[in-house]
Amino acid sequence: MRDAVVVEAVRTPMGRGKPNGALAHVHPVELLAHTLRALVERSGVDPALIDDVIGGTVDQVGEQAMNTTRYALLSAGFPESVPATTVDRQCGSSQQAVHFAAQGVMAGAYDLVVACGVESMSRVPMWSNVPPGTDPFGPGVAARYPEGLVPQGIGAELIAAKWSLTRERMDAFAVASHRKAATAWDAGRFDAEIAPLDGVSRDECVRPESSVEVLAGLRSAYHDPAFAERFPQIEWNVTAGNASPVNDGASAVLITSGETAARLGLRPLARLHSFAVTGSDPLLMLTGVVPATEKVLRRASLSLGDIDLFEVNEAFASVVLAWQQETGADLDKVNVHGGAIALGHPLGASGTRLTTTLVHALRERGARYGLQTMCEAGGLANAMILEAV
Repeated sequence: MRDAVVVEAVRTPMGRGKPNGALAHVHPVELLAHTLRALVERSGVDPALIDDVIGGTVDQVGEQAMNTTRYALLSAGFPESVPATTVDRQCGSSQQAVHFAAQGVMAGAYDLVVACGVESMSRVPMWSNVPPGTDPFGPGVAARYPEGLVPQGIGAELIAAKWSLTRERMDAFAVASHRKAATAWDAGRFDAEIAPLDGVSRDECVRPESSVEVLAGLRSAYHDPAFAERFPQIEWNVTAGNASPVNDGASAVLITSGETAARLGLRPLARLHSFAVTGSDPLLMLTGVVPATEKVLRRASLSLGDIDLFEVNEAFASVVLAWQQETGADLDKVNVHGGAIALGHPLGASGTRLTTTLVHALRERGARYGLQTMCEAGGLANAMILEAV
């Protein structure tokens, strides 16, 4: 079986997902088109050679409906002959796009393929695809979980309670994310991955001045009397400060085989080594990163100690801290350039954003193995291991 390698990886800066955000004026199709143009310009590949473009988007409605990825590649100037599809594995949508793309290369179905993602949360707010009064779950799920499923914020609170994660610890983790991101920006560590757009060249939500004292003044983001009665163990420690913000952004990676890279004169950045996806409790919802990490390490015949860098999506501080407690991973190796709490979490773009950051961080630090994992709504998680080449 052939290998699969990343030969280019780019992303936009992440804007605040609010009407006054730095990228709110950009249509989501254009956000993604921008990264696709940057990808082929930086790699020098002829886009006519691309076999497929696989994109992730979560709220596929309105301006993000109708297979957004297809229209993004047309806007980017790719030939009409290049196909595209848009996938949804919730927050892991574009990481799943990477899995599909790499697996297609390894199987011989693709020679050159793009995995990418986009979300404009200012223009298409979260839950836009679930109109009021509609039921996205159906009667079978209601019968299986008669007390009802819960929103992600409640899941994050349940995780904090189960793993005894204090407000102070989660706030300190969030502050560290901002400081790492600010340090990385100041040191130029994001320069290789950023494709500036309309004068925006830096992630908008990084707050280097953040402190535990400031975050301590924030109120609970998800307190609800009904859930408080149902789950008396919740202490309501999840706030806007120790959770990821809503954002606008796009990201893309170019994947091929080592053989094709050599033929086209492309420089491999990392080999896509191993993959895993798993389901978990849909009430806790966001704990799948633990079994997914175990599963991908087992498939790779590696141990946790073999991994030099981790990218664990910071949807909530409680998720990463619970994952760390269960795995025993060294937090000094986790999200070394900051995570989603600081950089942002444009849902469909976050998977390939993490991949982009991880690929460049491996190269910059001379590291060998990187592990990326993401929690996802509904009790899902993706994980993969990259190896620098």
